[in-house]
Amino acid sequence: MDPELAEHPDRLRWNAKYGDAPALSPVHPLAERALALGFPDGAVLDLASGPSGSALLAAGAGRRVTAVDISETALGRLGAEARRRGLGPLITLVQADLGRWRPEPPGYALVLCTGFWDRAVFGRAAGAVLPGGLLAWEAFTETARRDRPRMPAEWCLAPGEPASLLPDGYTVLDQADDPSAGKRRLLARRGG
Repeated sequence: MDPELAEHPDRLRWNAKYGDAPALSPVHPLAERALALGFPDGAVLDLASGPSGSALLAAGAGRRVTAVDISETALGRLGAEARRRGLGPLITLVQADLGRWRPEPPGYALVLCTGFWDRAVFGRAAGAVLPGGLLAWEAFTETARRDRPRMPAEWCLAPGEPASLLPDGYTVLDQADDPSAGKRRLLARRGG
């Protein structure tokens, strides 16, 4: 583990959360949809992955997956399940603070992130998608703060985001709100 992460508040919080949670997160519907659409050959990047059922689904489809999370508890669970399913060689686990982590070139055919928002991370993620590839993102909207008043505003999408932040060359396939959850989903394809 990176010594700078030892006392990182996000690491401590997420390790505590995952310590009490079921072994895996379910496959996210946005990941299922993206994988069903088809995209070029290449790896999948799962940001703030947690113990991701989505990463396992992508690896099960034969894709190489890089799963990035600050929680070694989450990554440990994901790695153990990947090995149990015979998918261990396809999944690279990276413990990192997404605020400082940078995707490696040449890029990814699919970049997936659900449940996390940071404008700078989104910008780097959009830049890491290969031509013809997909960007799939879900995050809380400002309306989520009505039910969660302690949630910092910077963790929430502003009106029109994230589609309004996409660089030139992207086509939005879908952007929709789930008012009951206070979340918005984006699926976009980078031009080739």
